[in-house]
Amino acid sequence: MSSFAAAGFVVFILVLFAGIYLGLFGLPGAVVIFLDVLVYALVTGFAQVGWKVMLFLLFAAVLAEAFDFWADSHHLAPTPATGASLGSAAVGAAAGMVILTPLLWSPGIWLGFFLGGLAGLLLAERRRQSRLSPPPPSPARAFLTLIGLRAGKGFLSLIMIFVSLSNIYS
Repeated sequence: MSSFAAAGFVVFILVLFAGIYLGLFGLPGAVVIFLDVLVYALVTGFAQVGWKVMLFLLFAAVLAEAFDFWADSHHLAPTPATGASLGSAAVGAAAGMVILTPLLWSPGIWLGFFLGGLAGLLLAERRRQSRLSPPPPSPARAFLTLIGLRAGKGFLSLIMIFVSLSNIYS
């Protein structure tokens, strides 16, 4: 593998991580993952990622974003993107990778990044809500809705990554 190809693959992997991170904040992370794999497939001439995989990834990205759009249209637990929540999610993602990688190897990197980032985001949100003066912070239902929405979209993103990387490495 040439230096140029290795650098391109590093960028590919970093964009996959960015897709997961964007999804935590209600941004179109699944679309970023799909577009990243599409660019990779175009560059490699669809040698490792075929059209069936791309069709599955497109379906998963549309499903994840439709899920998020539905939740936003019903005003269900919007995720505040503050500096504290961005930083907490980044620290949580790094900690999750460090903790889960020795246990699960390669899947632990991705799962740890997502679960750690989600935990960091939730801790920052809980801390923000604990400082609110009356009216009281959001009820537990809203907090659990936030967890469910982000977890659902994040797990779809993880499935997209696992499918694409398993085709690339096989």
